[in-house]
Amino acid sequence: MTALEYDRSFIWHPYASLKDPPPVRHVKSAHGVNLVLADGRELVDAVSSWWCVAHGHNHPHIIEAMRRQSERLCHVMFGGFTHDPAIELAGRLAELAPRGLNRVFFADSGSISVEVAAKMAIQYHVSLGCPERCKLVALKGGYHGDTSLCMALSDPDGMHTLFRGIMTRHFFAEKPTGDVPGFARSLERVFAEHPGEIAAVICEPVFQAANAMNFYPPECLKEMRRICDENGALLVFDEIAAGFFRTGPLWAHLRSGVAPDIMTVGKALTGGHVTLAAAIASERVAGTISSGSPSAFMHGPTYMANPLACAAACASLDLFADADYAARVARIERLFKDSLSPLKGLRNIKDVRVLGASAVIEVEHLPARCDIERVIDSHGVWLRPFANFIYAMPPLVSGDATVLRIAEALSDLAKSEPGPAADGDFHE
Repeated sequence: MTALEYDRSFIWHPYASLKDPPPVRHVKSAHGVNLVLADGRELVDAVSSWWCVAHGHNHPHIIEAMRRQSERLCHVMFGGFTHDPAIELAGRLAELAPRGLNRVFFADSGSISVEVAAKMAIQYHVSLGCPERCKLVALKGGYHGDTSLCMALSDPDGMHTLFRGIMTRHFFAEKPTGDVPGFARSLERVFAEHPGEIAAVICEPVFQAANAMNFYPPECLKEMRRICDENGALLVFDEIAAGFFRTGPLWAHLRSGVAPDIMTVGKALTGGHVTLAAAIASERVAGTISSGSPSAFMHGPTYMANPLACAAACASLDLFADADYAARVARIERLFKDSLSPLKGLRNIKDVRVLGASAVIEVEHLPARCDIERVIDSHGVWLRPFANFIYAMPPLVSGDATVLRIAEALSDLAKSEPGPAADGDFHE
């Protein structure tokens, strides 16, 4: 058997059918923005391997940090112990986090950090003597991960409808759009219909990613902050996809001038080299939980604050600090806008939108799988369309030639004839 035949015989890939599996490509190595295949071809990773490879693949500074750490301590339980990489990383995240957020709870994936944030919000109200405040408000169009609570907080009409039977029922405001007053009214209506039940509002600030690829005005965040304050609810910002300069500034919510009570981070935290995430809470939230009963926050992942992952994250933060990533992203944004705007109005294309280092072409129907494969191979650019979206979120270090090459591939694919839907691309 060849390696790919072994793969097909034993491995079940994400969002794939075993009956009619999509093709997979055998990656042997990676460097910078490129993936090196077993046959020697290279593909530009135009989706940053699900949006996390900010500095490029196998960055020597991060690899060296992990190597040094592996010689000292690869893992230790975080219950009853601490270690230098976690101490350093927590301090640095607290410095980067919005005002008032200084308590860092590490998790081992983005989904788990959202679960942690939701549990924090609920235990906060339990500690205040309000256990009935155990529901969250999320936004239609949102996505927060694939674990059960995260699915329950994602778009109720989105990718998780199959699993409604196991989801706890939470509440939803309308998808945020340019109609800020209309959005605010929908959120106020949810609070009016469920008085005394809501612990927090959770959203992806400015950029709803895997369910809607929706960019919305930062003024919506101001309305969320106002309404939460008026109703005694917490505000949670899920910055896992949008954070670390993906939309332009360090955090997407900085466009609004308001801060959350809890923020989740992940993906680019380690530069995409190893999994790690965190929920960062305000002193008020952490102090209230710690003064309640039970006073301990009731969560503890096995690989929480893994030393190798924390070392990688510290090295990733070094890179973010040493270069002007906001300028890099602004340049990528300009190139995408200039290259893709001519597509507007073409047949099958509903919209073209760009924010930061993210370009989205919304189509009526995706091209056929054979056309997707053709574009990938002919342009040497890895794309993975899903639902009705052809998109790119390249590494933030992508040069002009790389961005233009990605834009050409996007344009080619967008102009292809519609066909049977390709396999979905939904992910945390």
